[in-house]
Amino acid sequence: MALLLRTLQKSRISPSHTSRTLISWVRCNSLLPTPQSRDIATSTTKSPFRSNILRIIRNEIEYQSDYAPPHLDCPGEQCIVMKGKFGEDENIKMEATMFDGFMTVPRTGLDASGRDLRLHISLLVDISKIDGSEEVEFLCSVWPNRIEIRKLYKLRRNKITGQPYMGPNFGSLKYDFQTAIREFLRVRGIDADLCFFLHEYMMNKDRIELIQWLRKLNSFVAK
Repeated sequence: MALLLRTLQKSRISPSHTSRTLISWVRCNSLLPTPQSRDIATSTTKSPFRSNILRIIRNEIEYQSDYAPPHLDCPGEQCIVMKGKFGEDENIKMEATMFDGFMTVPRTGLDASGRDLRLHISLLVDISKIDGSEEVEFLCSVWPNRIEIRKLYKLRRNKITGQPYMGPNFGSLKYDFQTAIREFLRVRGIDADLCFFLHEYMMNKDRIELIQWLRKLNSFVAK
């Protein structure tokens, strides 16, 4: 995935993207690289082959760290969780995966030859009443410029038995109904701006995880 990310336009996470009025983002410990974390152990007893591997790993760590310095994140986790409220009687919880798929699309503009890569994020949105009695759940695909609703579930907590009817595929519903549901999500901050934020965030998180993996590999080879 890191090789795919190198082909994409360089970008940074801006604090302004997290200043949404409805969602308070869950933050974890900082993974900002420090000068100490970039130091690579060396030894005069290492073979030229192992020294070359360590040099390659070191260069990759430095490249990834300088390309877009990591921000606050949760190390090792494959998803992020966001929680917030809408009005006085709704709780919103969203779980977003790291990039878990992609599609290719024809290029547009002056350079229309070839195809571009679009990365995919899975998003689960739970909207529940404050009393916890009922909720709706949306299974969505998040593309760079749009959210595609795939399934809509109507749940009643603690009262599900057997195999309840989970609803039709969202795409099979009438256009007017789909439009109304999209508006329902939009006013709750689940919109194109969220798409942009998640893709920027996950691109950065993918780099963070790669850096951590490279450091562990370097530590193993250096011993």
